[in-house]
Formats: sequence, structure tokens, C-alpha cells
Amino acid sequence: MRRDVFQAIADPTRREILNMLAHQSLNVNSVTENFAVSRTAIYKHIKILTECGLIDMKQQGRERYCEAHMEKLSEVSDWIGQYKEMWERRFDRLDKYLEELQSKSATKNKKHGRKK
Repeated sequence: MRRDVFQAIADPTRREILNMLAHQSLNVNSVTENFAVSRTAIYKHIKILTECGLIDMKQQGRERYCEAHMEKLSEVSDWIGQYKEMWERRFDRLDKYLEELQSKSATKNKKHGRKK
């Protein structure tokens, strides 16, 4: 099955694993110690993260270390970016509309001698 970055970050445990590995490479035991689930469950999460290209496993002696590749998250950032731009345009239009309403209200109040 082809997995993508979106599937990888859909799970909170995998997001937390990524967060941990973003700061330093860790061996599998160190990753597992941070969760109240079995080592097998963590291995499954690591496998998915590996399939998506978000982490690599490196053998160092008897230990296997997980190393994050956060640049792969740019796919998510790019996808979200299009919606961010859309919402920014909408909020800019809303700001402009509210300013126009406020300006009209202030002009109307001046004409009728009222204060805000």
C-alpha cells in the first residue's frame, strides 16, 4: 500500500514521534519509553513514518536509530498554504467591508449630530 505524509501525521502518536525526532536521533527503545503502548505498536508507527519518508532507520552497532526528515512535511505545508491564502483574502475583504460600515456609521452619526 502506498502511504503518504498526510496518513503519517493523521495519528497523534506518529506526530509525537516526529516531534521527538525533530530534535535528535533516538534509538527505538528511547522512542518506545515515551509511550504507554507496546514496542510492537511503536514499531508499526515507525514503519509507517519510514514508508512515508519522514524518518530513516540507521544501524549503529547493535542499536537502530530513528532520524527525522522534516523537509517531507513541506507537502503538507504547501497543501495548507493554498487554503491559508484563500482565508487571508476572505478576511481582508471582511476587514475592508467592516471598515466601510464603520465609516458609513461615523458619517451618518456626524450628520445627525450624534456621538458614538
